[in-house]
Order: sequence, then C-alpha cells, then structure tokens
Amino acid sequence: MPNSRRRSRDVSPVGPRIQPRQEGAVADIGFPLGTVPRLPADAGFFLDIDGTLLDIAERPQLVRIDDDLGHLLATIRDASGGAVALISGRPVAEIDRLFGRNFCVAGQHGAERRDATGKMHQHRVPLAGLRKALKRLRAMAAEHPALVLEDKGMNVAVHYRSAPELGATVREALRRLVEELGDDFELQSGKMVMEIKPSGKNKGTAIEEFLAEGPFRDRLPVFIGDDLTDEFGFELINRVGGCSVKVGEGNSAAHWRLPNADAVRAWLKRFVEREREES
Repeated sequence: MPNSRRRSRDVSPVGPRIQPRQEGAVADIGFPLGTVPRLPADAGFFLDIDGTLLDIAERPQLVRIDDDLGHLLATIRDASGGAVALISGRPVAEIDRLFGRNFCVAGQHGAERRDATGKMHQHRVPLAGLRKALKRLRAMAAEHPALVLEDKGMNVAVHYRSAPELGATVREALRRLVEELGDDFELQSGKMVMEIKPSGKNKGTAIEEFLAEGPFRDRLPVFIGDDLTDEFGFELINRVGGCSVKVGEGNSAAHWRLPNADAVRAWLKRFVEREREES
C-alpha cells in the first residue's frame, strides 16, 4: 500500500539550527546593517527574489523592478563573470518578465532552470492530476476571495497573507490533495503560503546543479534568501563551504544575517564598490 503519510509531509526544514560559520569566512565589520562576510572577488551569487531583493507584495503580480535594482544586478553579473543566478518559486517566464532574459535562473523551486548557455532544464512530472487539484483549489479560492491562487505550471500555490485566519484551512486542503496526487508531488510551506510542488526538487538542488557548471564552478557560492523554501539552499551552501545569508527574523541554517531587502541591496552594492576600487 502506498505510504500516503510520506507523500503529504511538509518538506520545509523546521526547528532551530545553530551551526558554526563557514571556515575561513571573515566578517565584514565595516558594514553596519547586518552580520555578513566580506565577499571575495571570486564569489558567485544565488539570489532569492521576493523578500530578499524585493519586499513581499500583497499579491505576487504586484511587484515591480526599479531601475536601481536592475542596474545593480547587471553590474554584479559583469563583475562576477556572469555568476549570478536568480533562485525563485516564481516560474522562469515570470522572472524573465520582471528582469528580462539577462540572468541564469531557477524557477518553481528548482523544477525548471536556465543555465549560462541559455539551455532550459525542466523536471518532468505528470500534470494531469495537478490540473484536477487546481480545479478544486479554484473552487476554494472562489469561496474565500481573500485567498490568492497562483498557478505556476508545475507548482500551485495558495497565498493567505490577506486572511491569516485561513492558514489552517489552506494547509489541510493542500495536504489532502498532495496525498491524493501520490509520490510525484509534495507540500511546501512558505511565508503565508502553502504550495504543491514536484517532489525532490528545491532551491538546494538547483544551486547544486549550477555549481557543476560554468561560470559558477570553482567560485565561492553565496546564497541570500528569506523564506522556509530557502533553507534547502542554505543547507547546500553550508555543505560546500559557501556563504549562506538569511534575510529577516526566524530560525535558520544560514550562517549570516541581514534585516531586510534594503540591507541586501546595500551589501551587494558594497561588493561592487570594492571591486571597482581594487580593479
């Protein structure tokens, strides 16, 4: 008999974790906005979007990219020999709409990825069952208009930021759907969101795949993220001796900390400015 209990588990890492900082990482004591390392010239960057580069919006489609952020990312990309990847729960097509087709990118929590050559890699999953689940979730969203249903293609998310009292209802509904879908899908928690996603793919697996390729190979990997979904990335970065940076409050496997998206941008600008001074 299939183990439905395993299928419906919430795959987000949870609970407090206190780990030593990366061996050899030196704190950037001159940076006043957080506890972060001094980045070397050979850093490679993996950047979450919502809650990290941008403040979280009430609805995902409401975010806008300002010119300063676009210029900053392009400058870091050029300074690092192209070693910048956007790592997001959003679909790749949506990320490209926001940032242009200018970066390596992993979307839908690693279910799809575009490498530095422009080649797309997609995790193959049976979508017929997910379409049926989506139909039932649309009915739930119609019953509760404060919920935001997001169809990403291979993932389906339900945001309850405008109705936190519905969190338990959303979680239980998605848990049951994941149980019905079987081993190909699993439940993912996030900040005021629950998501059905393909099993076995996450931000950590996406970063690991990038690290085996140019231009990230042999660079010091840096991953910045803010959510439960980013913990997989932090744990991978820690295993390979990179720099993991958590944005905001809460328990995390990350070794370093920044308070908000503004501080993230300020720290990245500091890297750019130092590179200019030393070049």
